[in-house]
Amino acid sequence: MTRAFVWTSAGPGRRGALTSLLPDRVEIGDAAGAEAAIVDGDLDTVPDGLAADLAAIAERGGSVILIGGPTGDLATLAGVTVDEPVGPAEIFLTGALAHPALARTAGEWPVDDDLVALRPTGDVVVLLTSSIRFRHVPAVVERRLGRGRIVTAGVGRTDAALGDRDLRLVLSRLLRPVAAEAPPADLGLAVVGYGPFGGMGYLHGNAAANVDGLEFAAAVDTDSNRRKAAEQEFPGITTYADMADLLNDDAVDIVVIATPPNSHASLALEALRAGKHVVAEKPMCITVAEADELIATADAHGLALTVNQNRRWDPDYRTLRRAVERGLVGDVFNIETFVGGFEHPCRAWHSEVAVSGGAIYDWGSHHIDWILQLMDDDPVTVVAHGHKRVWQDVTNLDQVRVRLGWADGREAQFLQSDVAGFRPPKLYVQGTKGTVTGHYRPFSVERVEPGLGYVNEQSHHAEAPVDLTLARYEPGWGLTETTLPPQPAAPHAFHRNLADHLHLGEPLDVGPGQVRRVIAVLEAAQRSVEAGGTVEHPDFTA
Repeated sequence: MTRAFVWTSAGPGRRGALTSLLPDRVEIGDAAGAEAAIVDGDLDTVPDGLAADLAAIAERGGSVILIGGPTGDLATLAGVTVDEPVGPAEIFLTGALAHPALARTAGEWPVDDDLVALRPTGDVVVLLTSSIRFRHVPAVVERRLGRGRIVTAGVGRTDAALGDRDLRLVLSRLLRPVAAEAPPADLGLAVVGYGPFGGMGYLHGNAAANVDGLEFAAAVDTDSNRRKAAEQEFPGITTYADMADLLNDDAVDIVVIATPPNSHASLALEALRAGKHVVAEKPMCITVAEADELIATADAHGLALTVNQNRRWDPDYRTLRRAVERGLVGDVFNIETFVGGFEHPCRAWHSEVAVSGGAIYDWGSHHIDWILQLMDDDPVTVVAHGHKRVWQDVTNLDQVRVRLGWADGREAQFLQSDVAGFRPPKLYVQGTKGTVTGHYRPFSVERVEPGLGYVNEQSHHAEAPVDLTLARYEPGWGLTETTLPPQPAAPHAFHRNLADHLHLGEPLDVGPGQVRRVIAVLEAAQRSVEAGGTVEHPDFTA
């Protein structure tokens, strides 16, 4: 249990936001005996003697963060003076040096804030700067004191800025004891089911090779050609034909299960029982019973279990979620999502019920996850209907529609179809203040190639992010429309969070309990469609 002291001149809402920067297990008390402290707001009004108490926290190995512009004894303690605030405005923060607190952050990113530019007067190290009027000014600095540190942050002064993901990461890391900051060795990541070029094996290998704290160590594939390809694409890795050999490799800390869905649970259990952290490709498994066994096994062995819900980081979904979280849509009461078209389904395992779990488990793993994330709480009913009318050479249904209902009347629908000549919107979200919609568009690359002439390569329509349009009713004016352009891509965001979790104990972005909810809905939907559209009640009682 971390003992912490939090002081702010703002109200209880701000105090709660500051407290959330602290570790999960924290006890809030006074400065005497505290191991960490956050002081925020109008620093001219802090209690007498607080500077001495904060110095004592740092002297015995703790971390202190001052947010704002310290004056008097606090300025002397921090080793800075301050300039006038700049803003409120969008400002860019830039990492000034290699530091554990900055590991796996964006390097440079914008925040909406009221910046206090800092002027070092003592033995401080500048961690973050901001370019103000063509001059880089210190925005976050660190002063070592005794066995601990005093951090001064001229940013994070507004709630919007404090909610920024990367800034929160930096500040929360700086609240950890200095003694816990030694850079750890890279963790070896291996992929079971390396697969074809450009597939999941390559995706995870490339991410591990580019994320600080991870290293691509090994790959398993029963196909010798794919093992050879893995060795060529990532020189220096070890390849195996059998997972049992991989589990005996001490260089492997994390095992990614990238095989077809019907094998995810059994292989993940093997890896967990061998003492390896596990990343499962989606779906994590087919049944809630399998999910519960996986979660219990990971907990029993003290290991990480997560799922690569990679489409949580799709630019259009991130844009939609931001619009919902900022209240632009109001209270969401209806969500409809779609994927598909009218074309022959793939003839690989994705279209075989016995291997894939059914059509619902393919794209449904992403779309149901989106719906549950946006609605935040659990539906009470699931109803699904399916059609098998055209594509008789595969066993997955041609079309599946899943409807979710909540106790308060909210609703959602996911439609996947290989017999839809006109595509409905990819995303259609209704709220009490507005409606958001986004339509798929053709995704192709045109070029002229010597010897061939005109070449047009088309990619799957779902790979291109859609532009979202927000329509809002303005009293006395009528409907207004605003285009919400996709958020910038977040390269390797899942793997950066995985490294943060394993090295620093930061929460997983995709916790296994979240994915269990998805599996509960998928399993209930599969039962419903097999029974001709019965009303099912998902099992959320973990």
